[in-house]
Amino acid sequence: MSSLTCSTTVNSNVFETGKYPTVVQKVEAEETRIIPVPPPKPLLIATPSEEGKFPVLVFSHGYLLYNSFYSQLLQHVASHGFIVIAPQLYTVAGPNSSDEIKSTAEVTNWLSKGLETLLPPQVKPDLTKVALAGHSRGGKTSFALALSKEPRLTTLKFSALIGIDPVDGMDKGKQTPPPVLTYVPRSFDLGMPVMVIGSGLGEVKRNPLFPPCAPRGVNHEDFFRECREPAWYFVVEDFGHLDVLDDETKGFRGKASYCLCKNGKSREPMRKFVSGVVVAFMKAYLEGDLSGLVAIRDRGGGAKDLPVELKTVEVLL
Repeated sequence: MSSLTCSTTVNSNVFETGKYPTVVQKVEAEETRIIPVPPPKPLLIATPSEEGKFPVLVFSHGYLLYNSFYSQLLQHVASHGFIVIAPQLYTVAGPNSSDEIKSTAEVTNWLSKGLETLLPPQVKPDLTKVALAGHSRGGKTSFALALSKEPRLTTLKFSALIGIDPVDGMDKGKQTPPPVLTYVPRSFDLGMPVMVIGSGLGEVKRNPLFPPCAPRGVNHEDFFRECREPAWYFVVEDFGHLDVLDDETKGFRGKASYCLCKNGKSREPMRKFVSGVVVAFMKAYLEGDLSGLVAIRDRGGGAKDLPVELKTVEVLL
């Protein structure tokens, strides 16, 4: 297992690095055989390194992407006092996402059995406060898992759900199985607070050979339309579907991430906004402090200077 420790400075602004030094640890597939209670999937774990008991976020990556492409986003969230678990759900995937839904459930069930053995000894997970998040197809996966009732797939209960530019297929009527969207307003019986974040350029084609990365009819707008209160919705102007990834993503898939979707001028502003609003949402619903989230909604307080322009802000309370 490899790790990287980064020093941080104290800052209460959710869009800036938080007060906790962080450790990012990658658990490779071959290493799971030598871990006392091995995780069912390879993991990327971002965690504070100072002593404390911290809420947990389970994060699902996007279609054909690597969990390592999100290391800057996950580390930002961890620096504000959260443990982030990002499994590598697959490397090759077909249209059916049932396996990654099942795998995310298995990783969640493993948390109570083996997570603490992979954390610094002074760091403890608070498994009474677990949030679920995902990007792109990972957003669909997270919604599908949160909506599963009978049989219940997880032993732990989720406290909050976040969809980051979630996508349910190629187009309306072309959802990938199992479909999540019902096209019935407020039909999602989630039983928890939910936030949906959308990209303004996600539904725009980059070239005629490929469809948009987040097509109309199966994207963030449709997901939010089916959410019940409390629900928060932010759409970022002039940024694309993959602008939440690290500044530099390597390898064939990393290079392709710059070519397949319509992008903004830089990834950093979109990534900083998404990281910050995720922190604010988790502080609101896992720690009872809504001030940061309300400030973003109202563009007030410490959120007057957002790193991006917002196209849409809608809240159901």
